[in-house]
Amino acid sequence: MLLKYFYNSKVAHASYLVGCQATGEALVIDPGRDVAIYLDEAARNGMQITAVAETHIHADFVSGSRELAARVGAKMYLSDEGDENWKYQFHEAYNHHLVCDGDRFMIGNIKLEVMHTPGHTPEHISFVLTDTAGADRPMGIFTGDFVFVGSIGRPDLLEKAAGMRDTAVTGAKQQFQSLQRFKQLPDYLQLWPAHGAGSACGKGLGAIPSSTIGYEKLFNPMLAYDDEELFIEALLTDQPEAPFYFAVMKRVNKEGTAVLGADFNIPHLAPDLLPSLLQTGATVIDTREADSFAHQHLKGTINIPLESLPQWAGWLVDYDQPCYLLMDPTHAQEAMMDLVYIGLDNLGGLFGLEALDMYPNLHQAYKVASATELADRVLSGQVTIIDVRADTEWQEGHLPHAQHIMLGYLGHEAPNLINNKEIIVQCRTGNRSAIGASVLQSLGASDVTNMTGGFVEWVSVGLPVEK
Repeated sequence: MLLKYFYNSKVAHASYLVGCQATGEALVIDPGRDVAIYLDEAARNGMQITAVAETHIHADFVSGSRELAARVGAKMYLSDEGDENWKYQFHEAYNHHLVCDGDRFMIGNIKLEVMHTPGHTPEHISFVLTDTAGADRPMGIFTGDFVFVGSIGRPDLLEKAAGMRDTAVTGAKQQFQSLQRFKQLPDYLQLWPAHGAGSACGKGLGAIPSSTIGYEKLFNPMLAYDDEELFIEALLTDQPEAPFYFAVMKRVNKEGTAVLGADFNIPHLAPDLLPSLLQTGATVIDTREADSFAHQHLKGTINIPLESLPQWAGWLVDYDQPCYLLMDPTHAQEAMMDLVYIGLDNLGGLFGLEALDMYPNLHQAYKVASATELADRVLSGQVTIIDVRADTEWQEGHLPHAQHIMLGYLGHEAPNLINNKEIIVQCRTGNRSAIGASVLQSLGASDVTNMTGGFVEWVSVGLPVEK
């Protein structure tokens, strides 16, 4: 048997290629949209991807299942659990098998048994793997967003992101019952989740790629609860903010995404088109590093550095409008795949960096200063201070006079913030606040400063903190 682990660190997504060396058949579990990585790996090992399986309808990235079905004829194994709101709607056009609890299917000599594990979502399933060529007992379980290393999947996304009222507690109760069954599995089983540290699909996820059921029973805090009410309270407390685009991802993955194909690309545009786009309010993302952007950029652009693109574009970009990139074209393929990974297919085009020098009349900058340099102005209360960190960070301590608006919500709240005062944007170290400063400036703020060093420097030099 071949088991290959893939990890997209930008969205903390894990997926797996499972292959039978005897027959050359391979299965991909919870694939991302960049399916070339799976096809290339299968080819390197002399295998053919014949099947693809999903643990649930994902909310944080676009699934690659339809892409693999369309491009190589992979048979889709999809959940048929949950009510009518959680049924796939695109599978009829492809070779597929809808599965329920207890169903089994084979990939060569590899057996996968379906285990219904609702809680994160009603239709969620896990796959227990047995390599029948050498064993009569299972080796491990693909848990998707059910159980992570050190944590479990959150049940409140349907309510917070998808707008499905009164589902968080119901999901938490289902999660509790699913875990009771999970604890009965053999301790030796390996555990292969779909996410790692940094994912918004749960809180406190570990950075280790895999674990065992026995280890999680000993050290995963959410598996220690025997009382359902205490479990529900602990599970629903301090979950990270649910990105707006999660609702879009749920719909897209349920109804079916567009097939990109091997030739999908982003058009390169002539620089003379850029001023009119900016004048009409089009979204143009400058992907340079924050220092370069702060020093000089084009009025109306926002700054999301390339390494942060999939993490923040979903929060800050309107999915219903075309999106444009201003960047070094040598990184165009990476940026394009980062955006379509989270469903931002409406890519209007790409402008090269030469456009920056062609329009000096559109040049802007925002101010940058350290926490120490800004201390007197912050403590005076005469400036507007925006803390763009997560709610859990804010609760642990924040600057005096600061307002808390998590970065993802900043664009929506901007009309209430922009005034004649200087606006100082602050986060933990200055990276997220740099993005925030660009967003506020693009929306009309005339006096914006990014606090470099952020909360970490503020605390390190002994400046006052409120809780």
